[in-house]
Amino acid sequence: MRSKLYLIGSGPGDPDLLTIKAYKILEKADVLLFDHLVNPEILTIVPENCVKVYVGKEPYANFTPQESIHSLIEQYCRTYKCVVRLKGGDPYIFGRGFEELLFAEELGIEVEYIPGISSMQGAGFHNIPLTHRDVSDGIWALTGTKKDGRLSSDLQLAIQSNSTVVIYMGMKKLDEIARTYVMCGKGDTPAAIIQCATLPGQREVVCEVADLLNASRDSGLSHPAIIVIGEVVRLYASNRNSFILNDQLAKMKRN
Repeated sequence: MRSKLYLIGSGPGDPDLLTIKAYKILEKADVLLFDHLVNPEILTIVPENCVKVYVGKEPYANFTPQESIHSLIEQYCRTYKCVVRLKGGDPYIFGRGFEELLFAEELGIEVEYIPGISSMQGAGFHNIPLTHRDVSDGIWALTGTKKDGRLSSDLQLAIQSNSTVVIYMGMKKLDEIARTYVMCGKGDTPAAIIQCATLPGQREVVCEVADLLNASRDSGLSHPAIIVIGEVVRLYASNRNSFILNDQLAKMKRN
């Protein structure tokens, strides 16, 4: 029997944002190894006899060691034909999907990668574009927690650019992020914290980057969340307010 491992991204949360290709593979899965942030509705797509195994890493709480996940991949690929490793967001953006691919291929297991919509694209559900030609030249996607637990030093480089900064896994580093911007003289840069983007319970708070910690506490926001920093955050509100003002002025002139 020739086994195959599918590395699939489940997207930012909304089941409707799962790709068609991912959906088709899930429909025939023999084994499903799924993460903490995978929407439970997606788990209903697999056949009734599919072996479902939770291998999640809940932030700042219980987690399944990566070595254990590797062992499970090896174990199930020896016995079953279609093994799916389902991860939140995209497996290759601050996930460890590529490590799992390398591990499986070293064992001679065939692997297929099926990307998911990245979590940061959920910002669009809150009318925040990641780029805009008038205010942002690009995107810096950074981790808030490196392997050694530190905040990425690339943040200081990103601050100097004319690009949007998106920080994953940064809710425990809000104070440090804010202080880094303040020390660079950019504490008034607009920022947004978006929790559970694309899901019914999604929430956001918008503030100056210097106020990130207080804003999150006052709003009761927690993980899972992304932090978006840059002029794109207030772009929609500014343009909408301008539209409303111009519309009001036009009505005044007509009257």
